[in-house]
Amino acid sequence: MDWKDRMTDWFRLAFFYGDNWISILGGILTTGTGFTLLWSWFRELASPHSASPYVGILLFILLPVVFLVGLVMMPLGMWLRFRKMRKAGTAPEVTPKVDLTSRHIRKVLTMVAIATGLNIALLGVATVRGVEYMDSSKFCGLTCHTPMIMEYRAFADSPHSRVGCAQCHIGPGVDSFFAAKMAGVRQLFGVVFNNYHRPIPSPVESLRPAKETCEACHWPQKFHGNQILVRNHYLDDEGNTPSITVLMLKIGGRSGEQNTGIHGRHIDTSERISYVATDERRQNIVKVTYRDDKGNLVEYFGGEAKEGEKPRPERKMDCVDCHNRPTHAFESPEWAIDHRITKGMISRELPFIKKKAVELLKVPYRTQAEGAAAIAKGIVDFYQTSYPALYRDKKALVDAAAAGVQDAYTRNVYPEMKLTWGTHPNQIGHQEGGCFRCHDGSHSTKDGSKTIAADCDSCHTILAQDDPDPKILKDLGTR
Repeated sequence: MDWKDRMTDWFRLAFFYGDNWISILGGILTTGTGFTLLWSWFRELASPHSASPYVGILLFILLPVVFLVGLVMMPLGMWLRFRKMRKAGTAPEVTPKVDLTSRHIRKVLTMVAIATGLNIALLGVATVRGVEYMDSSKFCGLTCHTPMIMEYRAFADSPHSRVGCAQCHIGPGVDSFFAAKMAGVRQLFGVVFNNYHRPIPSPVESLRPAKETCEACHWPQKFHGNQILVRNHYLDDEGNTPSITVLMLKIGGRSGEQNTGIHGRHIDTSERISYVATDERRQNIVKVTYRDDKGNLVEYFGGEAKEGEKPRPERKMDCVDCHNRPTHAFESPEWAIDHRITKGMISRELPFIKKKAVELLKVPYRTQAEGAAAIAKGIVDFYQTSYPALYRDKKALVDAAAAGVQDAYTRNVYPEMKLTWGTHPNQIGHQEGGCFRCHDGSHSTKDGSKTIAADCDSCHTILAQDDPDPKILKDLGTR
């Protein structure tokens, strides 16, 4: 039997056994969703606005699934009809002949062939688009709205907002992809059944190693020199007096054969530091092992395990032990207001705005919406009552300040997720613990001959501290 005869037999089987409601319905589903997908993708390409995450679920996940179901239904219907007819003894020994010399039949077969090719292409494109969409930051952050909205907002407000979630949270290769998607399925069930962590646990135990993520862009061994850091703070007096600190950070790295500065002393091509903590959040560190410049290991001990805690597995120190929230950082009330005053979102012209704003931010509210409304009302009521003339003349500044304080609250607090001030401390510096987990002056060798330094000058030089108008900034030309 040559290939023409074989193809003829297949066509005859498809024509005869395809005459059933399951196969016909499958064809309708496939055709309908196929045209819908093409139309939606064309609109997406032509539109300057990206689809919402919920529309994305429909276009890139649900419709391709319906399309695939339709494809499966067509051969399934044929097989079920064949089995039913064979069981009843009514299946013909020879299926009715398909006359390939008929112009009508040839047109039908040509359309079927073209449709099959389009279906295969559509399924391939839908698969690729679906995978791309599920790896997108919008899908990760906004699809599961309640659990992840605050993490997504922090991400969107971070220096890494153009780095996709998948680049840090999902490793390369098929294994990592499927592991991430299986974890996503578990999380989906958690959202559906309202069974998920409140707040999102931190740190992330399954996060990819920093050498595969952070160091793809930031290379500690290539860091060198120092960096000027300006911290703008405002007092809670009537004039919201500026209190500026200027630091020269000793960033360091590797200079020739020498390790220098913060990064050179903590991160190296070989294992430099490992530590043992007693809590899940890695705050209470009881042992530090340090490899010095000669390659000798020195062990420092300090701190005590709290009741119910026990030493956790030793961890090799990497970037995220200090930069623990590089993309999902949350502010303290004071720093949140300082930041917005510096940006001009809140005017310093308003007397006691720093004090009143922080006071309102620290009030516990039941929901985020309740908090935002109470904060706006509190700001307006304060100036209407205490400074009526100022409120009358500068109402626009008061309203803008109320919006700025609201932004500080909704950016950092989400009572529905039990996320409030201090829930996720930032370990950079020593404002919220950070360096002092080890550099507290109490981590020493067993013989007491060496102690981890707590000297400020080890990591930075203070060029100005709590100065309303630092001369150093004028000398540097930034004032």
